[in-house]
Amino acid sequence: MKPLYLTVTDKHIKYSYEDLDTKTTIDKVYNINAAKTLGENLDNFKTKLPNYFDVVVILNPIDVELRDTIVSCGNQPIDMGLTMENLLHIPTVGVHDVARLGIKQAASAEIEHAGWHLDYYGSYSKKRQYGQESLQTIGNGYFGLRGSYVEARETDDYYPGTYVAGVFDQLTTNINNRDIVNEDLVNLPNAQFMTFSIDDGDPFNLSPDVIENVYRSLDMRTGVLTITMIISLPNGKRLKVVTKKVADMKNYHNYSLQYTVQPLNFSGEMRIFSEIDGSIENANVERYRSFNGKHLIVDDTKVDGNRAILLAHTKNSHVNIAVGTRIQCPNIDGSELSSNRFQEKIAQSIGFHVVEGRKYTVEKTVSMYTSLETDSSLEFAVNDHSHHKNFADAVANSMRCWQKIWKKVDIELSGDITAQKLLRLNEFHATVSAQEHVNKDLDASVGARGLHGEAYRGHIFWDELFILPYYTMHFPDLTKHLLMYRYNRLDAAKDYAEQNGYKGAMYPWQSAMYGDEQSQSLHLNPITNQWDPDNSRKQRHVSLAIAYNIWNYYNMTQDNEFMKQYGLEMLLNIAKMWISMSEYDPQTKQYSISNVMGPDEFHEGYPDAKDSGLKNNAYTNIMTSWLFNTIHHLLEIEPQEVIDENFKRADFTKDNLNDMKNIGQDLKLEFNSENILGQFEGYFKLKDIDFDYYRRQYGDISRMDRILKSEGDSPDKYQLAKQADTLMALYNLTEKNFMDILDQMGYPIENPEQFIKDNVNYYLQRTTHGSTLSRIVYSMLALKVNDTKLSWQLFYEALTSDYYDIQGGTTAEGIHLGVMGATLNVVTSYFAGVDFRGDQLVVEPHFPEAWNTLAFNLSFHGTRFYFRVSKESVIVKADHAAVVKICGQQISLNEDEEKTINYEPLVAES
Repeated sequence: MKPLYLTVTDKHIKYSYEDLDTKTTIDKVYNINAAKTLGENLDNFKTKLPNYFDVVVILNPIDVELRDTIVSCGNQPIDMGLTMENLLHIPTVGVHDVARLGIKQAASAEIEHAGWHLDYYGSYSKKRQYGQESLQTIGNGYFGLRGSYVEARETDDYYPGTYVAGVFDQLTTNINNRDIVNEDLVNLPNAQFMTFSIDDGDPFNLSPDVIENVYRSLDMRTGVLTITMIISLPNGKRLKVVTKKVADMKNYHNYSLQYTVQPLNFSGEMRIFSEIDGSIENANVERYRSFNGKHLIVDDTKVDGNRAILLAHTKNSHVNIAVGTRIQCPNIDGSELSSNRFQEKIAQSIGFHVVEGRKYTVEKTVSMYTSLETDSSLEFAVNDHSHHKNFADAVANSMRCWQKIWKKVDIELSGDITAQKLLRLNEFHATVSAQEHVNKDLDASVGARGLHGEAYRGHIFWDELFILPYYTMHFPDLTKHLLMYRYNRLDAAKDYAEQNGYKGAMYPWQSAMYGDEQSQSLHLNPITNQWDPDNSRKQRHVSLAIAYNIWNYYNMTQDNEFMKQYGLEMLLNIAKMWISMSEYDPQTKQYSISNVMGPDEFHEGYPDAKDSGLKNNAYTNIMTSWLFNTIHHLLEIEPQEVIDENFKRADFTKDNLNDMKNIGQDLKLEFNSENILGQFEGYFKLKDIDFDYYRRQYGDISRMDRILKSEGDSPDKYQLAKQADTLMALYNLTEKNFMDILDQMGYPIENPEQFIKDNVNYYLQRTTHGSTLSRIVYSMLALKVNDTKLSWQLFYEALTSDYYDIQGGTTAEGIHLGVMGATLNVVTSYFAGVDFRGDQLVVEPHFPEAWNTLAFNLSFHGTRFYFRVSKESVIVKADHAAVVKICGQQISLNEDEEKTINYEPLVAES
């Protein structure tokens, strides 16, 4: 191996390594600049290093109990292992582990650990702590339990939120004599609360001042979150507290806690406290706190020995909720249990004698039921539920389920320890947000922030477009259950279209419990603290995203029954809406679609226009034409009786068919003289903007809309974009399909390669990447023009966007599920190159230079495929006979036959 040895102090980093050319040992010192942040120092330190190391060894760790890589640096303890792995993407180990295992085995063990664990060392506060809680959320598709300390109550530093899929409630708040109605994903009663007291003292109150040391570790392989704290109290008493949490993946109504205390320098009396707190409110998002967040009414509290139940309901949606707990003390003799019932909470405590050095454990099982998925008495369901016997049973259930899940979904990556961890983190949170055997019982879809926080109020957006393909690759039945959420709200979408003067079905930009529009008409600008008009509901392309997901699911699964019963009916109704929105101009002999917004979101209308909305948004028009083509294709292959039945249910006529043909061929697009496709009609009349000027003024210009509005200006006046818009269809569609549609619409492209290159470069110069989705879409677009360096940069920014919370605190309010799904898709479909959008799998790798191999599975047309891709070869295997096109070759596979295809690499610079 090629190790880099580090000795880290508060003032400098001594480092040594072997020079590959001279075979001599190089010893150097990097002096820490006290005027710079630790991050800035380490970034500068990285520039001093050669790039051939494959392991870092820390020679002077100060703590081997929690981890063998903790040092004092810049006058603060840090885990240099985590820091160097994030910096260099190679394993980092401590000298004690090397002495115990040898350097190769220690490095191998660390690669294994780092690839499966999300770890945090130290105590944090405010949005940084909130963000870490989001990323250490555990769950099982039914609920999400934020990764807070169990001792925490809701403050600006900690937020122990609990969310069950589909549980929403509407409340009205009067602000400035205006009634504002918001529908929120409800923060349910907090049943994870546990803390302790010593010798009749007050219950321990979580505070960084008394946390001597803390390590939080999420094991993604098993779903267990472990928090280890060394606590030094003001009275001099020290104790170790280890908390473990696990969501039961089998009995999905349950989660389990294990709370272990160990007095380190005292003996005496201790008491462990447990609560079910129904007094909580929705308060995760600071800018929402001026709104009413008290959604729960507690109906009853009951205690029966070691069991407790809190019964409640939501104020206006009238969802009944039961939360039950059961407390056990597996290794405590002579304990005394007491209980107190209050109007909105239940408090229980266990008293016992402790001896210095011994460990004492209390376990708590929590069950949650709601009237949305449970027909019987909720109190009966909680009491009758076959709880796992103890915490170990819950872990065993979770491990068995996760083992099956990881066997299907795991992307195994070699050559990049950070990317491996974060790809698995994305897959982990996709599973926390929805799960096959859970969602079959639910009427719910996945919100843009998962079940991890309260941003966007838990609503469902077009982000389904970016996450459902991942589910379809591995759990097609899950995608079907999620699409049924949309089918069950088809009538609401029809009502919404009618309310706006259209026919067919128009799905809302923001959807929650009922499928009505939940977008606000006003938006709070955090720069000015003023309310600005919010026209985001005009992003009618959400209906196109739903149509795309229906088609993609059908194309990958060939589920004719779904298309017959549900899918085609939705597609026809969505098509009717676009037909009714299309207007014919007899002078130009073209159709236009007006009063919409594109994915960009910065442009809500034309400069100084009284009414909002844009005309002929390129993405909307291209995808509408695609939808019409797709329906025509389906009508060619579906049995006539299926067509007749769906036409009847959708009230779809032959005139509508003719309209689709005419409109799809003549929807208007706008091009400039250099063959740049306009984002919308009139786009090229807008002014250019000097981004450098605003960077000097504001630094971060990702939200130029807010900046301009704070200056009394408007983004409507300028050629700028928050995220991919004009070229977004190239993310959805194959390049050939995209070009065929332009040709069909009357805009043939003579040189597609040059066209894409010119347009990608044009819009990259005008995009601020105000959405993390922007980076991942442009990463794919950059690959299309062979700008592999830019592609890699944007991909890595997207991959690490929640991990580093690059949007300045938004991860505190929940993960960004869309970009998580999109990164997984880019890795398998673009870097590994496995494209599933046609009649067969087509493989064209663009493999990153920094990586060694990628291995993964996916399901296509009922066949499970295994791929192992490297810079020079593709290994493929299938569980049924199949044909795959790899690098231009048609490869025939027999059942369980493995083949290796070598290719000339087109590598992505990194």
